[in-house]
Amino acid sequence: MSPILKGLQGPEIEKISMEIIERELGSTDFSPSQLQVVKRIIHATADFEFAKNIRFHPEAIDAGIEAIRACCPIVADTQMAVSGISRSLLPKDFSVMSPMGTEECNRLAVKMGGTRAEAAMEIAARGEPGIVVIGNAPTALLRLLDMMDEGRFSPRLVVGVPVGFVNAIESKEELVARSKAPFITCLGRKGGTPVAVATVNALIRLAL
Repeated sequence: MSPILKGLQGPEIEKISMEIIERELGSTDFSPSQLQVVKRIIHATADFEFAKNIRFHPEAIDAGIEAIRACCPIVADTQMAVSGISRSLLPKDFSVMSPMGTEECNRLAVKMGGTRAEAAMEIAARGEPGIVVIGNAPTALLRLLDMMDEGRFSPRLVVGVPVGFVNAIESKEELVARSKAPFITCLGRKGGTPVAVATVNALIRLAL
């Protein structure tokens, strides 16, 4: 059993955590920038399987960095994701939001006969294209892909990592096969808001 490390502050804990991650990961085929994203995801989940399952579109990192530097909006599928994104590192006027939970989103979902996550993507498509972050709802990712096919939405980057048992695997496979925008995803059932947030926060740090 490892000894308990006492008296550590947040930055020290993060530094030691990253050293452990680097040591256990060993050598990889990721680019330095991709590796920063992978390490942040593992740091958030303590799950090294993401190093095997993550998929980067060739232009994903550059697209994300450019979108952040251009202050393009970040739109997420949940308010929880919005809360986790490091807005303190971004300019004060930088838009990080989610239509989920708003009255407009609820009304539109009823009108569409679909999920609130689908309605949230429809609302997001009305705004300036930026980074779309989906960590919870496969239905949001599938709706986003349909809108891209129809030419109604062209995000700068899609972080599509929904978690679950119904359409999570399939929606991410569809993202890899169909996306008309750069993307970051992770194959399989695993994913979730912590993974989505860690990905975006890694991109923010890369953009600074």
